[in-house]
Amino acid sequence: MKRRFYTSLIGSFAALFCMVAQVSDLTGDEVSVIKTSFPGDHTRQTIQYDQLGVQKGQSHVTVINEQCLHVKISFMLGQPLQQDDWQLSVTPGFVPSFHWSPHLTPTGRHIVDQHVFRSPALIMSDGKQMIALVPDLDIMQKGTAVRWYLDLDAPNNRLILGMSNSSVAEHILFQREPGATYPEGEVEIGFYLLHAADAAAVVNPFRKPLDFIWSRWGHPLYHSGHPVAGKLENYVEHTYNWAFNSWGDAVWQEFELNGNIVGAPVFIVNTTQSPNYPGEVNEREFRSVWNQAWFSSLRSAGGLYRYARRTGNKALMEKALLTKELALSFPQRDGFFYGLIGTEMEEVESEGRKYNRSKGWDTHYWGNSNRNPYTWNPREAPFHILDMSWTALLMLRWYDELERDDRLLTYAEDYAKSLLKIQYSNGFFPGWLHLETLEPMQHLNESPETAMSVTFLLKLAALTGNHDYKKAALKAMDAVIRNVIPTGRWEDFETYWSCSRYGSDSLVGEKVLRNNMHKQNNISMFWTAEALLECYLTTKEKHYLVMGQRTLDELLMTQAAWQPPYMYVNVLGGFGVMNADGEWNDSRQSLFAGLILQYGKLLSKTEYSERGYAALKASFVMMYAPENPQTKMQWEKVYPFFGAEDYGFMMENYGHGGRTSPGGEGMGEFAIYDWGNGAAAEAYNRILDKFGTME
Repeated sequence: MKRRFYTSLIGSFAALFCMVAQVSDLTGDEVSVIKTSFPGDHTRQTIQYDQLGVQKGQSHVTVINEQCLHVKISFMLGQPLQQDDWQLSVTPGFVPSFHWSPHLTPTGRHIVDQHVFRSPALIMSDGKQMIALVPDLDIMQKGTAVRWYLDLDAPNNRLILGMSNSSVAEHILFQREPGATYPEGEVEIGFYLLHAADAAAVVNPFRKPLDFIWSRWGHPLYHSGHPVAGKLENYVEHTYNWAFNSWGDAVWQEFELNGNIVGAPVFIVNTTQSPNYPGEVNEREFRSVWNQAWFSSLRSAGGLYRYARRTGNKALMEKALLTKELALSFPQRDGFFYGLIGTEMEEVESEGRKYNRSKGWDTHYWGNSNRNPYTWNPREAPFHILDMSWTALLMLRWYDELERDDRLLTYAEDYAKSLLKIQYSNGFFPGWLHLETLEPMQHLNESPETAMSVTFLLKLAALTGNHDYKKAALKAMDAVIRNVIPTGRWEDFETYWSCSRYGSDSLVGEKVLRNNMHKQNNISMFWTAEALLECYLTTKEKHYLVMGQRTLDELLMTQAAWQPPYMYVNVLGGFGVMNADGEWNDSRQSLFAGLILQYGKLLSKTEYSERGYAALKASFVMMYAPENPQTKMQWEKVYPFFGAEDYGFMMENYGHGGRTSPGGEGMGEFAIYDWGNGAAAEAYNRILDKFGTME
């Protein structure tokens, strides 16, 4: 039977002191117990940890301050050792009702592999106090012989830190694998234990871990020049040269609709469309232009408009206006409207191989996003309320901030009138509408996607003075506050119906019992935090701001706050996606950056300002450009034909498959202008207009 050692920590924390724990052999279960007493706190945390081989190891316990304890366990191995698994567990001295982990571990074989240690912490709370375990990233930065992992066992009330080999399962969970080997010499593992019993920590259990992680690792790394140190304007110039010049034949689409010339960058291109690629072009997906919650040509065009206005570039201004014209050309049905325009595709054969090609814009059709629960065919996909509310909001922002084109306001208000008619009595808006009947369908009818409609309606109310829009928005916001935020039910279209489909058949609306958590996606945290901020600015009611900061902080738990040695591009400030996927530096960070800065300015919080600018800078890290030497090297290891004509090419994320390597694993093979370089450029231009010069 594997022997385990127990450390009991009796806490509220007093004067600073350092203790080296003495491990003693006891009879019976042969366990060791270390007790440290701290006046004022009557709860008891139990720490249990394994032997490493026959070594019991030494435990070093240090009180950092009244609410923070550091524990380090070290072993001295006289020879190499093979041991499949090693772990320690912390059992709080209370029964939690709230749990949070960076990743789902639905069974005992699953673990939270270090691949997803962005702002790594395990959190529990019982409504009176919270406790959080944060791995010692200083130890990890030195390199570890075996991969670290976390795990959250809610039914057995255990926070777990361990070491084991792992493999990627499903898309994307991690599971423990045998074969871990430790070299001769010292093996260290450690963690910080944070505790708080004040009301603020109970309302927002994320704030203390975030502050601790950022101040200890993120802040100094940010001020050392991470994630990028150069002028962001250079990356913006690379983006527009790539899209409209060096890759222009593949990216820029210009065509006629109903007698009008319209245009926009294409939805997606891949490395076979590089001017330096030696082979045949093979288009990855159907040629199209989208106005959807991710891929928004109108959003990118707003950034291009700002840049062209600032630089006096008439050619780029014309392209921005053509994209606006395309958005206004999307046909409406009773106010509702499509989310994309696509072309027919065909297979062509060359030298015995088949390639995917477009038949051209003369074959265009209207459709909706195929990231939905019903069909992969965009022609048959239902209307998505989220996509329509986002596009309508962008129209209002264009009208208010860029150009008083009354057609934008009229288009958005026609949609809003129909939107109000389908609001449920409980405040939520439906998820999808049937393409023919316009009746609500069965998925996500009480989801945080509703928050996007809140922000849209509040903006429309401000522009028109129509209080019906404000009333509907606040009713919807209150529904999200009641039914989503307390339990972390961050379910949206991407949570289940994009690449990570784990749980789409059984988890929608349900929790993973072992973690007491829903499958979560952080983009719906963004929509909600933004809507709550707008509710606060509209009403000045403090509870909206309190809930907004809590939601923002849950979002920030998915932001990278350090530079792991096993990431081969810079990652500080970049974001992951959800608790069942593997991305780093995901393009959504360009969307998030401005909101984080808004909260920082409103709350006079330096941490948020640093995080916001770090997110903006991280938005350009994946770009193939001389300003990113590490990233450039990774790209060239995978695609050695890349050259100066490819400067500006940018994959939407890094490490999506759950693994990275020095040889280029994790780099991807496509670029989405509206969810990559064009989106990052938009964020830069918008933030420059709203906040002034960059740091």
